[in-house]
Amino acid sequence: MSQRSCLSVILAAGEGTRMKSAMPKVLHAIAGLPMMAHVVKAAEAAGATGVALVIGHGADEMRKAVQKFAPKAETFVQEKRLGTAHAVLAAREAISKGYDDILVMFGDTPLIDAQALAAARQKLAEGAAVAVIGFRPPSPAGYGRLIEKAGHLIAIREEKDCSDEEKKIGFCNAGMMAVTGKHALRLLDKVGNKNAKGEFYLTDVVEIAGAEGLDVVATEASFESALGINNRAELAEAEAIWQARRRREAMLSGVTLIAPETVYFSHDTEIGTDTIVEPNVWFGPGVKIASGAKIHAFSHIEGATIASNCDVGPFARLRPGADLRNKAKVGNFCEVKQATIEEGAKVNHLTYIGDARVGAAANIGAGTITCNYDGYSKFFTDIGEGAFVGSNSSLVAPVSIGKGGYIASGSVITESVPDDALAFGRARQKTIPGKGKELRERLASAAAARKKAAAE
Repeated sequence: MSQRSCLSVILAAGEGTRMKSAMPKVLHAIAGLPMMAHVVKAAEAAGATGVALVIGHGADEMRKAVQKFAPKAETFVQEKRLGTAHAVLAAREAISKGYDDILVMFGDTPLIDAQALAAARQKLAEGAAVAVIGFRPPSPAGYGRLIEKAGHLIAIREEKDCSDEEKKIGFCNAGMMAVTGKHALRLLDKVGNKNAKGEFYLTDVVEIAGAEGLDVVATEASFESALGINNRAELAEAEAIWQARRRREAMLSGVTLIAPETVYFSHDTEIGTDTIVEPNVWFGPGVKIASGAKIHAFSHIEGATIASNCDVGPFARLRPGADLRNKAKVGNFCEVKQATIEEGAKVNHLTYIGDARVGAAANIGAGTITCNYDGYSKFFTDIGEGAFVGSNSSLVAPVSIGKGGYIASGSVITESVPDDALAFGRARQKTIPGKGKELRERLASAAAARKKAAAE
């Protein structure tokens, strides 16, 4: 089957009114990725060599979004919504290119398993003309039933048309199917619209193919894989299923999740073996973590690279461009953005490091900030190897601290510091005996006077 070419036609022209959103339904995200992109990824994993997206509502927005996750996909607009077969035929130009297999999928089924798609394609390779993907929901009520006879699929019957006996069938239509390329256009063109709604139904392909003596079969996907999304409640359910799958995958690959149900992954999170993730950690897009790292509770990480044996959190925020090298530490209530924390460096408490380099084995004291933005432009701070920055210091970029440099606590540093130098950037302390008491008495008297005046 690996030598067979395959086109995936993904239907995504629905308005999705039940989402109550100005954004097209299929662009709502699961694990940080539009649900339609999950469908594209599944199709590609099943061997699709071409992708045709049939769009409608929000076509311009859809095209713009598609460029990010499927830049080579062709898009076709279904101008009028006249049924699923009509939607597939909107991609006639792509279908006519001579693919061996045509996979028909829906953009609102983000959990579809690539293996289920591959199984349908395998049936085509074995000689079937049509392979319909079915599933077994907890209750079949409301779903079209797959009517089989002697191992062949003879019809897809909508529930309202089912006999009492057929209503007992638990094997239902998931909506997706695979059709051999050489028969696809002919079968689709034979679909009529003589029905109550006057629409062209893709399901009619089953009986049309059977009437031609072609082999039609059904394959089975899990209920979760076939789950369609129509509203935000179902979107949240799909998110929960995706996260549960990913957590299990991570743990089986050697990652410790202390409270798995509280950890949230993105679609592209990479996490190495022997990493420990404590409760309530959120991974946004673009996170790569090597082996042996420890991510403490309540950390928020996005667009960051974390090397082996790093220690992060608790309550740390790593923003895009954060690059932690081996054994680096970013502690509690720290934020790092577009900065490299080199090997063994420590950024321990209540600190902001942005647009900067912190050299190997350097130590950044509590409350330190890199002042990297002047309201118009960003500037770089370079902190050398082995430097020590005392607590509550402000490093006003552009500025550099040399190798082994020492910054006294409470300093505001506006000029670069040479290697091994000690820098103070604070006002000299002055102590006036008795002045504190005098100040309190004066302030108390003023407060009393204001209170008396208000009462009068």
